[in-house]
Amino acid sequence: MIDRIISFSVRNKLITGLLLLALVGWGAYSVTQLPIDALPDVTNNQVLVNTVAPNLATQEVEQFITFPLEQAFKNLPDVVELRSVSRSGLSVVTVVFKDHVPLYLTRQLVAERITQAQSAIPAGYGIPELAPPTTGTGEIYQYTLAVDSAHKAEYDLLELRSLQDWVVRKQLLGVPGVIDVSSFGGLLKQYEVSVDARRLAGARLSLIDVFNALQNNNGNTGGSYIEKGPNIYFIRGEGIITSLKDMENIVISARGGSPVRIRDVAEVRFGHAVRYGAMTRNGEGEAVGGVVLMLKGANALATVTGVKEKMQEVQHGLPEGVYIDAFVDRSKLVDKTIGTVEHNLLMGALMRDRCIDPAARQLARWVDRRQCDPARFTVRHLGHGHRRAERELDEHGCAGFRPHRGRCGDRGGRHDVRAAPALCRQTVVR
Repeated sequence: MIDRIISFSVRNKLITGLLLLALVGWGAYSVTQLPIDALPDVTNNQVLVNTVAPNLATQEVEQFITFPLEQAFKNLPDVVELRSVSRSGLSVVTVVFKDHVPLYLTRQLVAERITQAQSAIPAGYGIPELAPPTTGTGEIYQYTLAVDSAHKAEYDLLELRSLQDWVVRKQLLGVPGVIDVSSFGGLLKQYEVSVDARRLAGARLSLIDVFNALQNNNGNTGGSYIEKGPNIYFIRGEGIITSLKDMENIVISARGGSPVRIRDVAEVRFGHAVRYGAMTRNGEGEAVGGVVLMLKGANALATVTGVKEKMQEVQHGLPEGVYIDAFVDRSKLVDKTIGTVEHNLLMGALMRDRCIDPAARQLARWVDRRQCDPARFTVRHLGHGHRRAERELDEHGCAGFRPHRGRCGDRGGRHDVRAAPALCRQTVVR
């Protein structure tokens, strides 16, 4: 087979050259598409299911959320491990599949079982959700929203967190390879209704009445259409809350022809969610930032490059005085790793040229001086082995050397030969 390939290559030089060029081109293109990263990802094939239930204790989370989910996941195909963590207000179930199962197939199988398990979870106890398909090495880019000294007093933690959630994060989610952007620090902006218990009791209302009024008066609705001549007019009701004043004017109930509004029993203002931590940097106080998470198996270098290009566009849309300050950039680590590999390869080539090659040439000269020294080796006797050894020595230019006739038995015996130069040693074993 090898002889045929060599013969074909010699007879058809043009075709061989074209195939070689095609192979070189394919290799060059493959190099450009090769995923490059500095950190090997050894995470197993797993899917995480998170359920947030702020009002439940650990025992209720385990009993009403974690246990039904585990029962639904137990008979999934190709499952290696199933584990869970139940805490106050949070349930995390991890399903580990075999490595050969595709990523999106595992998520589809788990999502189908979540739909089945929701019927066993009481209403209002939380909705199970799939975690983003990323790993511990997927944190490829981290940054903070900083404010220069001239505009420091214009932006507080509430405004910076709103910029992060509604401006920066929304645009980064469109970068290829980015699966999610996690926000950290600052104050999460909320509409806050602070109810006065005395005024609420004086109006003979309860907190449930306030909740229902807020829920039922925050939404748009449609009313089909009416025809008038050749025209059609679509009817729609607008009830989305857009300001604090809209929320204050929501009617809770009517007593004696007089409406009781939210502003009559409560104070409406902007507030923030309950804080469970904070983000600081360089000892300069609290900061607001984000972490870009990469899709599992994506090209880290290409993804970071796309994130940095998008960040330049995002910077133009930020208010004056606010800028993005990156402090973790995976591309820098990748570049340093590639530089280390290039340096080691270059040093290895130089060491071979300066150390190994001279030593090899010296060894070759030493062998050349001794190539005609007598050497003892064995020739297997395969019927007329002595004469065959003489012929083979003659064919390889060793006519001056003849085997020393020693003991010789039947077929399969051995002859000791006082033999040939080192050039002829390839005829030893037969």
